[in-house]
Amino acid sequence: MKVHILDDWFDTLRALPCFDKLAGHDVTVWTDHEPDPAKLAARVQKAEALVLFRERTMVGEDLLSRLPNLKLISQRSVYPHVDVAACTAHNVLLSSNMQSDTPSYAAAEHTLALILASFRQIPQQVASIKAGQWQAGVGRTLRGRTLGLYGYGRIAGAVAEYAKALGLKVQWWGSEAGRARAQAAGETVAPSREAFFAGSDIVSVHVRMKPETRGLITAADLAQMQPGALFVNTSRSGLVETDALEAEVARGSLHAAVDVFDHEPLTDTSHILLTHPNVLATPHIGFVTEDEFDLQFSDIFDQINAYASGAPIHMINPEVYP
Repeated sequence: MKVHILDDWFDTLRALPCFDKLAGHDVTVWTDHEPDPAKLAARVQKAEALVLFRERTMVGEDLLSRLPNLKLISQRSVYPHVDVAACTAHNVLLSSNMQSDTPSYAAAEHTLALILASFRQIPQQVASIKAGQWQAGVGRTLRGRTLGLYGYGRIAGAVAEYAKALGLKVQWWGSEAGRARAQAAGETVAPSREAFFAGSDIVSVHVRMKPETRGLITAADLAQMQPGALFVNTSRSGLVETDALEAEVARGSLHAAVDVFDHEPLTDTSHILLTHPNVLATPHIGFVTEDEFDLQFSDIFDQINAYASGAPIHMINPEVYP
């Protein structure tokens, strides 16, 4: 198949073991981002399969209508950036593995890194010594504090393991089913949503982005958090009510560590999440490790091979496949 891989910004995939799975296919790798649908369509006009790098490119009617040769879109996990109805209308199969046998340890590790860096003021301290100064402030110890994990899933479970090793107390909140699973596993579940936010020194959200979870964390939730508490989001920005985090940060008492934003790439250097001293921001790198890429794209390339062999897997819109 003619396979086009979009948005591999650092040309990473060719050097990974998983890339061998594409042997025998005609593969083109694009290492920049083209946001204009017409220009992108001109680039990938001959593509029979498109490989997506998470949500870096939006795929809708304006792109699909210009790609008559396209048969398959292969990606992994949730797909808010893909218009499934438009895929179906153009007879394009979307394959996306929604399950994994292992959590994204990369995302879990990055969550821990953000927590540690925020509490110990690592970016500020590094900037201070590089500027010829010495200590820039006084950090805080994690041991004995309470980490609140919203969403009882694999990534949050890995974060909980790391946190407990550091002496943090862990409490949970999430859907009714998630809370039930946490309780059955002997974990501590907060007595109420209000108690969860008010009683956590750190709240980290680990929920999949779906229509029903958009705006899940509200302004009222954030307002419940105690002065000096830290809110961490390495999942999706849309899980938080629009502008709620920015407004709470602006009030001055809430700290935040975020890896995800409403608009990515975020190029507005005046944005409060990039300028406020209480915020540590990273450019959506929670999943950006060679190990994680090899794991994820191994699944993605398996989907291409399955389609090419006449037995597609992980079909989101199976009605388009004869």
